[in-house]
Amino acid sequence: MDDFSPSMDLGPSAGGSDQAELSRMIAVEQQKAQFQLKVHNFTDVCWEKCVEKPSSRLDSRTEACLVSCVDRFVDTTLAITNRFAQMVQKGGH
Repeated sequence: MDDFSPSMDLGPSAGGSDQAELSRMIAVEQQKAQFQLKVHNFTDVCWEKCVEKPSSRLDSRTEACLVSCVDRFVDTTLAITNRFAQMVQKGGH
């Protein structure tokens, strides 16, 4: 005997809405993973651009560079997100 209830069965007999929900959840997790990868890449770019020599404290120049780099990333991300939202509202055209 197994411990799974029939409602947890996502096999061929599962309803279409269960499959659609599972597909949606997978897509959301894939988007999260892609975003995390982009943040990691962005971190590398800002580090290479701004940090000349690592130390226990950031000097004012390095801190200003990192703040500027983060601001550009946030602005770009918001612009892209808003553009995609506009496309979705217009039906993808």
